[in-house]
Amino acid sequence: MIAALWQAWSSVSTELEPLPDRQRAVALVLAGGLVALTFELVRRRKLREEYSWVWVATALVLAALALQQDLLLTISRWIGSANVVSTLFFGGFLFVLALLLQVSVRLSRLTHRHRTLGQRMALLEEELARLRDGGTRRTPSEQRDDDQGEVA
Repeated sequence: MIAALWQAWSSVSTELEPLPDRQRAVALVLAGGLVALTFELVRRRKLREEYSWVWVATALVLAALALQQDLLLTISRWIGSANVVSTLFFGGFLFVLALLLQVSVRLSRLTHRHRTLGQRMALLEEELARLRDGGTRRTPSEQRDDDQGEVA
């Protein structure tokens, strides 16, 4: 069964053609532009250094695939792509999915931190108001205890 799959993949591989020169040039220009843009955004402090490596690595992978046609053809054969341009689009799609997942994880973490910070700030404001009143104001937990005592 594995041999049959490999043979099917191998038969598709003979039909694949490398990227045309114009597409290779566009890919290399895009990779160089991405690196330059990344460095400029880091310089202007619009992008943090910890995130810049993702974009530089992406540009390097794009340049490597444009320069190493055999690598791009091998990946195309491996995923069963009809042509190498489809392979590049598929790689871009996977990259965007991974990036969206990473952003979602960060957003979830920041939402949790924001909620916790708001709760802590409310407690500190209540404590500050109680101290300003000379300690005469009761905390919400003390008020609940008194309310429950009155009912009983």
